[in-house]
Amino acid sequence: MVQIAPSLLAADFSKLGTEVKKLTRAGADALHLDIMDGHFVPNLTFGPDVVRAVRSHSDIPFDVHLMVAYPDQFVEAFCQAGADWITFHVEADTNIAETISLIRKQRRRVGLSLRPGTNVSRLIPFLPMIDLVLVMSVEPGFGGQTFQKQALEKIAALKELIGKKSVRISVDGGINNVTAPACRLAGADILVAGTAILKQKNYAQAIERLRYD
Repeated sequence: MVQIAPSLLAADFSKLGTEVKKLTRAGADALHLDIMDGHFVPNLTFGPDVVRAVRSHSDIPFDVHLMVAYPDQFVEAFCQAGADWITFHVEADTNIAETISLIRKQRRRVGLSLRPGTNVSRLIPFLPMIDLVLVMSVEPGFGGQTFQKQALEKIAALKELIGKKSVRISVDGGINNVTAPACRLAGADILVAGTAILKQKNYAQAIERLRYD
């Protein structure tokens, strides 16, 4: 069964603690927190203090998605703030193997993400070293974008590359009641959704629609 990870980027920032509680009660499997540095992407979002503040409102996993140019500078702070997963980009200015090792030393799970224009072949050397691949189906940096259909081909290709390895495939961007079934069919294990959940009146119903409809 596919898991649903609401993206806090679409939440009401004035009441994040309340939103996190509501999403947890509504059946979210994890929470997705997009961290932007204004360099890797042209926007700014949460810092470690915000993650720490909302951590006490939920016991489900926090997947901290580092959309940052230099992920090594952020790993320890976000782990201490309460991240369970640290996901960073293959396009970041870093030694990928060393960053994976740094996250492992913090005893956290590791994810690697790739932009829409990046070929899945970039991930092949690292698949034995990670727990998660995050396929971006929009350009990272802003919420509410339209789903790019080539992401479905990437998901299917990754499913074949992963084989029996215990690596999950997550997809983020433009996930709604139309694109969710296609992603599930292609082989996605986790759907990250912002507006499709957080702009709805009933979070539980929105989550279930993405999971099953």
